[in-house]
Amino acid sequence: MDKIKAAVSLLFLASLSMAEVNFDSGKGVNIASEMKNVDGIPVPSSIDNPMSKDQKEWTVMVFLNSKNNLERFGIKDMNEMEMVGSSDKVNIVVEMGRLAGYDSSNGDWKGVRRFLVEKDADTNIVNSPVVQDLGEVDMGDYKNLIEFVKWAKSAYPAKKYMLIVWNHGSGWEKSRGIVTKGISYDDVSGNHLTTPQLGIALKSVGKIDVYGSDACLMQMAEVIYEIKDNVKYIVGSEETEPGDGYTYNDLLAPLIAKPTMGAAELAKLTVDAYSDHYKNQGEGSTQSYVRAEKVDEFLKLVNDFAYATSQSGEKQIIKDAVNQAQSYAIAENKDFYHFLSLVVGKTQNADVKAKGQALMTFIKDKLVAHSRHTDSQGGWWGPVSYENSHGVSVYLPSSGMGAGYDELGWSKYSNWDEFIKWYQAQ
Repeated sequence: MDKIKAAVSLLFLASLSMAEVNFDSGKGVNIASEMKNVDGIPVPSSIDNPMSKDQKEWTVMVFLNSKNNLERFGIKDMNEMEMVGSSDKVNIVVEMGRLAGYDSSNGDWKGVRRFLVEKDADTNIVNSPVVQDLGEVDMGDYKNLIEFVKWAKSAYPAKKYMLIVWNHGSGWEKSRGIVTKGISYDDVSGNHLTTPQLGIALKSVGKIDVYGSDACLMQMAEVIYEIKDNVKYIVGSEETEPGDGYTYNDLLAPLIAKPTMGAAELAKLTVDAYSDHYKNQGEGSTQSYVRAEKVDEFLKLVNDFAYATSQSGEKQIIKDAVNQAQSYAIAENKDFYHFLSLVVGKTQNADVKAKGQALMTFIKDKLVAHSRHTDSQGGWWGPVSYENSHGVSVYLPSSGMGAGYDELGWSKYSNWDEFIKWYQAQ
């Protein structure tokens, strides 16, 4: 059962491609316009107020969109959370969506409900109280993510906040104009959050100490740049997530035992709980956390490298590195550090070598705070090694450029799109 979710994620991507689905209908995201749309969502007065009544140490908020073929895993993860439950120091709050057709357990209810997770010994039935029944709500609409976080902060104030978005994920890209990539796919509405919309949501909700994508392929330069504002630490996977995604009892039990832990410690715990689980299972995985405050400096170093390389004339070295770099389920996603190491190892240009080495050092020592990978010795696709995974991937297509790349903040403020066009040109 644990291996099914990874396969489902890949089948999900493939099925979308064959169906030629474009959830955005070709429309670009106007950030200024979208930000105006969220002005009407009220900000409760208790958000981020250090003197709020009944304030706890942490509130962990899970936006659990199982309104798709992952529904049964949503039920499983809720039961994992209930193995631990909220405490007098930690709130665990969930907005969960379900739909018809995939799982009929637990009363087979439909729509979207909000829960305060309580400890429960039954690992099959969700017994936590329903705090709100929202009916049919579009969990693929970023404004509903904003509403959930603002509500959770108001109803369950804390000194520190963790937000987890749970669902299918596929990085930033609009691949070949067919599949719009992002996170939180809602099969009822046919919508999902694009990467720019995820950024808008996180800009709109006040501070988040730890953000985690319990979803595939989200730990990309393009994504972390979009969501860096108002977030301290960003946790995610370069690769598809195997099995159960996060194992919530392993993640939450140490937090309940030590509720005073800081944000960096919880981010590291998230990486380690995930990686330890899949190491014990013998399944391949990647997981890391990055320091959001370092992302702007990271972009500057990327620009320096991209410009130096484009002036070097060493186009074939770049093409070879693109082809040889560690890749993932979406082959155009490459480990950034490994790509740079291949370029630095081959270039004869002193400026490219210096700029590439500076960027490598920054990724390792400043941007990526903690990165782990586990390898698989078998499985459906045979042995898998992620030894060249270093915590953040980047878009490096061999040919062409995915539709929508120019809509990203990363594309607007970096030279990466020009760099891609340069090495692809004849």
